[in-house]
Amino acid sequence: MLIPTRPVRAAARALRAAAVPTTPLLAQLVVTRRCNLACGYCNEYDAVSSPVPYEELARRVDHLASLGTVVVTLTGGEPLLHPRLDDLVRRVVSHGMVATTITNGYPLTRKWIERLNAAGLTLIQISIDNLTPNDVSQKSLDKLRPRLELLREHARFAVNVNAVLGSSPPEDTRRLADEVEALGFYMTVGLMHDGDGQLDAGLAGDALAALYREMRGRSRKSLFHKVGEGWEDQMLRDGTAPWKCRAGARYLYVDERGEVSWCSQRRGQLGVDLLDYGAAELRRAFDTPKGCEAACTIACVRRASALDGWRPQRGAPAVPVLGPIDAVSAPPAGAVDVVARPVPAP
Repeated sequence: MLIPTRPVRAAARALRAAAVPTTPLLAQLVVTRRCNLACGYCNEYDAVSSPVPYEELARRVDHLASLGTVVVTLTGGEPLLHPRLDDLVRRVVSHGMVATTITNGYPLTRKWIERLNAAGLTLIQISIDNLTPNDVSQKSLDKLRPRLELLREHARFAVNVNAVLGSSPPEDTRRLADEVEALGFYMTVGLMHDGDGQLDAGLAGDALAALYREMRGRSRKSLFHKVGEGWEDQMLRDGTAPWKCRAGARYLYVDERGEVSWCSQRRGQLGVDLLDYGAAELRRAFDTPKGCEAACTIACVRRASALDGWRPQRGAPAVPVLGPIDAVSAPPAGAVDVVARPVPAP
């Protein structure tokens, strides 16, 4: 069970957000574009960028708080390459927001875990895609097992391990899930998408739908992970699953330049500086159909939008930009979360 560092303040913030539908439920804040890895399915990174200065990120965190944001996920690139990540977590928590982060796990040390404990981190998601590195992903259990053992021994925050379906053959994914569960962690899997946010079966091939159903059958989902689910079967069957996207309102993606885009796959579409983002921008985004929803597989946006599916969208549809992307400057790609069976820590 996920319990925020300041549960009363976080609960009050969540209740206010429920009452005001343009309030952000989730913001993903890029703290550095740089990553220490270069996975084949990912374009969320470069190899050269410096960490965003703490002072700039602090102003962005403060502004997210002023908008009523409930959860802030510090992301990248690889967020542990930011030397003051724990200070950013501490600042998020000081406003009563829930602080989480997503990492490939390679930079994790006992010292980092202790710093994040002290800062009040609620959840870390560590990405492990396969048993050994391949051309699709370098995030492998044989490299990261010692980090999982450190987390098991020392982390006071929740730990979720996420794998991308399609980054290894199905049998390897099954073995990975077994071994991660044996270590005592919650295991999730994701549907891989391409640079346009569209479904990519990868190394799972024609077995993807059956593999997803199998992993879902092993699950014991928390309420958090159940929110917004139900679209995956339709997507795998039909290739589309229509919905009302509230990106730019319920969900904010803030890149390393401090600009709000529709999401990680639409970097530059919207392109408003977060510090200039207010009630009018939130309302406009809430009411705007994005034009790319039906084939979208970005679960974090779907989850953040799920509670407002019954509300109308009155704006004119946006025109999505789809097509080839550049791995450094264009929209980052990622994975969507589908929970597999959690196991109590030993």
